[in-house]
Amino acid sequence: MQNDSRLDAFKRLLDIMDELRAKCPWDKEQTTESIRHLTIEETYELSDAILKGDHEEVKKELGDILLHIVFYAKIGSETGLYDIESVISQLCEKLIRRHPHIYGDVQAENSDAVKQNWEQIKLKEKGNAKKSVLSGVPNSMPSLVKALRMQDKAAQVGFDWENKNQVWEKVEEELNEFKTANNAKDREEEFGDLLFSLINYARFENINPDDALEKTNQKFKKRFEYIEAKAEAKNLDLKSLGLRQMDEWWVEAKALK
Repeated sequence: MQNDSRLDAFKRLLDIMDELRAKCPWDKEQTTESIRHLTIEETYELSDAILKGDHEEVKKELGDILLHIVFYAKIGSETGLYDIESVISQLCEKLIRRHPHIYGDVQAENSDAVKQNWEQIKLKEKGNAKKSVLSGVPNSMPSLVKALRMQDKAAQVGFDWENKNQVWEKVEEELNEFKTANNAKDREEEFGDLLFSLINYARFENINPDDALEKTNQKFKKRFEYIEAKAEAKNLDLKSLGLRQMDEWWVEAKALK
């Protein structure tokens, strides 16, 4: 059997992790709890790199996340709870089990069928305990992403609109209800319903609403920073500019794409 450079690279990482855990004062002190927030941060940095289309940065951030996975597994091995081998083995078994159209005799003609099979198998894996279809959506997940995941999971068991026109009618209905709400509590509730409906419509348009919003955030940031740069070049304070001047520079920034 020929030497596999992928295995060599992975073994090298595992050996480095062992050495760091044994010798580095910082690495020796870490626990799963202490690096949890860093893992979240690294995940967001990967997301930023993907949205920017920066492939070198994506490669770097994937490495950082892989480091965290190996770090957690190393900590787990010290208590006998789990190790990198058991983590990978469990993952492999799950992938085989949840892809019966590849490793079994189940038919799946498209990605929708694959997703439906995945959710059904996932529910069966939970055994006889009564678990909600939505139980796999983490409570700590950001609200916008959580809404999309709940809608998607409900759709996999048939709880969904028939077409996007129905969803848009719901958006308009929720918008009208928001407009006519007459107190702060009702306005908040109706605004939430409106956002939820818009996320649902985005799903029907195959738009990831979190990606779409983040791209708009970045666009706003770039254009506003253009205004700041123009003001700085003219030694002007932003607060003294007035909305008309800022709008003029905003249009300039918009034209630059």
